[in-house]
Amino acid sequence: APAVTSLKMPEPARKPVSAFSKKPRSAEVAEGSPAIFEAETERPGVKVRWQRDGSDISASDKYGLACEGRRHTLTVRDVGPTDQGSYAVIAGSSKVKFDLKVTETPAPAPAEAPGAPAAPSEPEGGAPGPEREQAGQAGLGQAPPGPSPAAPDDPIGLFLTRPQDGEVTVGGSITFSARVAGASLLKPPTVKWFKGKWVDLSSKAGQHLQLRDSYDRASKVYLFELIITDAQVSSAGGHRCEVSTKDKFDSCNFNLTVHEAVGPGDLDLRSAFRRTDSHEDAGTLDFSSLLKKSSSFRTPDSKLEAPAEEDVWEMLRQAPPSEYERIAFQHGITDLRGMLKRLRGLRRDDRKSTAFQSKLEPAYQVSKGHKVRLSVELADPDAEVKWLKNGQEIQMSGRYIFESVGTKRTLTISQCSLADDAAYQCVVGGEKCSTELFVKEPPVLVTRGLEDQLVMVGQRVEFECEVSEEGAQVKWLKDGVELTREETFKYRFKKDGRRHHLIVNEATLEDAGHYALRTSGGQTLAELIVQEKKLEVYQSIADLAVGARDQAVFKCEVSDENVRGVWLRNGTELVPDSRIQVSHIGRVHKLIINDVTPADEADYSFVPEGFACNLSAKLHFMEVKIDFVPRQEPPKIHLDCPGRTPDTIVVVAGNKLRLDVPISGDPAPTVIWQKSLPQGKKAAAAPAPGAPEDPGAGDSEEWVFEKKLLCETEGRVRVETTKDRSVFTVEGAEREDEGVYTVTVKNPVGEDQVNLTVKVIDVPDAPEAPEISNVGEDSCTAQWAPPAFDGGRPVLGYIVERKKKRSFRWMRLNFDLLREPRLEARRMIEGVAYEMRVYAVNAVGASRPSAPSRPFMPIGPPGEPSHLAVEDVSDTTVSLKWRPPERVGAGGLDGYSVEYCAEGCSEWVAALQGLTERTSLLVKDLPTGARLLFRVRAHNVAGPGAPTTTQELVTVREILQRPRLQLPRHLRQTIQRKVGEPVNLLIPFQGKPRPQVTWTKEGQPLRDEDVSMRNSPSDSILFIRAARRAHSGSYQVTVRVESMEDSAALLLQVVDKPSAPQDLRVTETWGFNVALEWKPPQDDGNTELWGYSVQKADKKTMEWFTVLEHYRRTHCVVPELVIGNGYYFRVFSHNMVGPSDRAATTKEPVFIPRPGARPSLPPQGAGAVTEASLGRPLATKCCRPQPKISWFKNGLDLGEDARFRMFSKQGVLTLEIRKPCPFDGGIYVCRATNLQGEAQCECRLEVRVPQ
Repeated sequence: APAVTSLKMPEPARKPVSAFSKKPRSAEVAEGSPAIFEAETERPGVKVRWQRDGSDISASDKYGLACEGRRHTLTVRDVGPTDQGSYAVIAGSSKVKFDLKVTETPAPAPAEAPGAPAAPSEPEGGAPGPEREQAGQAGLGQAPPGPSPAAPDDPIGLFLTRPQDGEVTVGGSITFSARVAGASLLKPPTVKWFKGKWVDLSSKAGQHLQLRDSYDRASKVYLFELIITDAQVSSAGGHRCEVSTKDKFDSCNFNLTVHEAVGPGDLDLRSAFRRTDSHEDAGTLDFSSLLKKSSSFRTPDSKLEAPAEEDVWEMLRQAPPSEYERIAFQHGITDLRGMLKRLRGLRRDDRKSTAFQSKLEPAYQVSKGHKVRLSVELADPDAEVKWLKNGQEIQMSGRYIFESVGTKRTLTISQCSLADDAAYQCVVGGEKCSTELFVKEPPVLVTRGLEDQLVMVGQRVEFECEVSEEGAQVKWLKDGVELTREETFKYRFKKDGRRHHLIVNEATLEDAGHYALRTSGGQTLAELIVQEKKLEVYQSIADLAVGARDQAVFKCEVSDENVRGVWLRNGTELVPDSRIQVSHIGRVHKLIINDVTPADEADYSFVPEGFACNLSAKLHFMEVKIDFVPRQEPPKIHLDCPGRTPDTIVVVAGNKLRLDVPISGDPAPTVIWQKSLPQGKKAAAAPAPGAPEDPGAGDSEEWVFEKKLLCETEGRVRVETTKDRSVFTVEGAEREDEGVYTVTVKNPVGEDQVNLTVKVIDVPDAPEAPEISNVGEDSCTAQWAPPAFDGGRPVLGYIVERKKKRSFRWMRLNFDLLREPRLEARRMIEGVAYEMRVYAVNAVGASRPSAPSRPFMPIGPPGEPSHLAVEDVSDTTVSLKWRPPERVGAGGLDGYSVEYCAEGCSEWVAALQGLTERTSLLVKDLPTGARLLFRVRAHNVAGPGAPTTTQELVTVREILQRPRLQLPRHLRQTIQRKVGEPVNLLIPFQGKPRPQVTWTKEGQPLRDEDVSMRNSPSDSILFIRAARRAHSGSYQVTVRVESMEDSAALLLQVVDKPSAPQDLRVTETWGFNVALEWKPPQDDGNTELWGYSVQKADKKTMEWFTVLEHYRRTHCVVPELVIGNGYYFRVFSHNMVGPSDRAATTKEPVFIPRPGARPSLPPQGAGAVTEASLGRPLATKCCRPQPKISWFKNGLDLGEDARFRMFSKQGVLTLEIRKPCPFDGGIYVCRATNLQGEAQCECRLEVRVPQ
């Protein structure tokens, strides 16, 4: 079901709660009068301070401070001009400011003619001055200025300048300003503008309402402005500005008054009704500006008396329809149709709405993506309904569905978005009802988090994150501090749909830290590591030997493609020209010299900018000498080092190889290029018979080569020959191009031949996947094998990278090359899976990365168990116990291993197979008499942790321990149990080997089936399910180990209720008293008697009343009996179990004779002290014949107190106190009064709280 909520008002934005429920208001007081300001706090007992101009106010002759509950009052007596100013009241962190304005007592004005309005003052000359008009307009179009900036600092409030009340005419503009001090704020404050109580003006911002804010860095003051343009009458009312920071809150109320427009004399009133097109409803008619008419329409002379303003609309409403045309013509209204339509609408407003039976709720709230239903009920089921959104009619579509059932009309909006947050209206004929829809956004979740990055100083950093909603509002934080838009010179924020980017253009060491992206539903965290920049030279420049008019190319490759540099010749910077060219492509820097001349022979250097390094090489100029032979000349190859020893030419794989061989000869020779291909080895020849053996001859072998002819003139490998040179070119040298090349030149005169060895060097092959070992809590060791092929150059080192298993970003772990194929990696997060890979680097460059290692997770072994102790030792067993390790780690705890080692031996033997999860173990089958050490280790996925070992050797031999009973303190006294209660006596004992336990009663073995014993190695239990009187007696328990023993005696007493007293009789009767006597009960219940309780009952009612309790004697006197009544008496016996089940009762009633008519009460002080527990009623009884009875407590009459109940029954007066408490203690008096006189008695009541 869709989540739709109907509510009366939209819920306000969450804000700090004010401590005041009622705030003081600014006041204007006449001089000499008192000024009273009242404030009311949310709860009583809050400490309130009053201030004036930032200084605390204390009670004095001038100021009066009063506090009554939650209400606090400030009174300023005899107000004078010096008392005018700003005041404040402070409670906790809430502060409310208000102003006191003092007005002088006005002097009596001269009498004026009745009905003559006062003429306004005019500037000299009689004409209204422009300054006066401008001042009037400014007063209606701007809010009054705020307080002087020289006001004292506000210790709690946030406003420097508060928005003030303002006035504006219809169609005018007004600006309200609020200034907030920002010197002590870490981030900009949040300011909200409200109209009325809840309407947030930020949702109404548009063409006619704008919100602006700015920040002055010089004064560190924030300026917030509310700008209202084209003001209407509906804009008037109370407004509120709220400013809040992390721990402070302040607000200010102000009013906007909108006056109806009064045009100048040349204003054409009829222009307001002219239409721009032919449509009936086109244009906007503003009738509010036409309801009042200025006198300037009729009296152009400003010196004449201004007649009273006429309300044109009131005239139309009161006039008959026949007068409409005359009134409209008189006041210049030409749009009669619009006037009549407006008049009908106003008249309908006066009537009660008959179109709607039930209207829309004031507001609705729905979650984004859900649907909501807006429903009304009509009085007419056939009425036409229109639905409007922000004044525009809604057409039925896939998202807007109109429903009509009887008189109910429903608008259903499905898949609500933020664009649906608007004002809606339902229009029926000329009537309408309105509501507002608030769309609540769901929390924004992080679907793909940030990833850790490691960069060099100066590099560009980009964090990328993906959230669940497009265009969601997010916050970027660095080390917990929010990154604001003011820091755009350092950080750049970018949104791309659901992706959010944080870009740091040039990273510095200060940028290192933890960066977080926070949304309304979560956050993600990543670490940025910035290291110092180091430059690595992958390929240095090499010496060159170049012939005349050839091309010389110096090339080097560095690790950073953004590094620029300078080329030097003999220490002087080279300036590029048409012959000398300098290029920088990626990481490669080149210096190209065309048409080399002898002057170009020099030392050349490349100096990278910002780094202290220098790459140098020398250019050698080769002069090719050609001997001129006028006639035939044998062919010759002109190289610096011709001969049989082959020259080696090194080329980097992928580069272009060009062998330019100058030749000569006449006639022109034929050039043949051949490459030698090895076919295998030929065995050495066997030595001649009888010849001495050569020790080194057996090791000599000879390679067999096959020569391949190279003659292609096109393609990757090609040969180009001219008259004076032959060029062999290989595009993109490969490893197969390596070998010995033979150049042969022939002509009829002869031939020449040179062997050139070409060696192709490349980056190394990728190493094998690294093997991970020694995985610890945050470290591991990675090892790998060197690459199978080093690329023709020795491997200079290795680069290792690491990444999280589910990430795609690799992080470099070393910036200096590793010489050994091994690395101990650190700074990893325990419990996170990682992978590693390796690059091999030689002089050419870095190889391809190796295959990733198997995923591994840094998990440290657990700590060592603590408090290892030997609990028990026998002849073949040892009982151990310990506590879990303090540190377990992310790998958890799989169990414990226990080992032991004999004295003088270094081999540890496992005490059990596998692991145990318990923290105790009984090691069995140990040799008797052996002296052993024990140790315990905790294990998890990472392996065993550090062991903990017993401090001393343990001898496997049972220790003889004397038996000893540890009788608890409560069993050393007489053990009392009631009949039917269970008896469970636990007797701990010690002794080794296990003692033998024996129970006896009165020296005889226990044979009762109801009594059972249970023995364990450390205690013995005597158990009786239901105790009987026969179970009483002395019990002995004995523990024996060989010839040693210990015993203890226990006295069990099973008690029951006593029997009734015997032979109750009345021994004497006199006055109001009766003497009773009885004998103790026959059975006291096997315990001491606590006493007796005596009760009496009137023969007429037979209701029993307790006379005596806890009475220990066997005779008593019952006083205060009623004369003329007959009484029965009974006695109960009591012990610790309770009263006896039966009582001893007198068989015949005892009568009290009637001696006289005067009321008789016991003498004063004769009443007994009565004790009662809380929650039980207390009854005090007095006897009398027919008087008026009154009860008093400490002299106060109790007749009107509802807690006391007084009643009389059969001559017994009772005062009942319901649920007495200690406060009810005191002296109670019962007073009886009749015509013959009065009598009274009193008693003291003491109420004790049960312990």
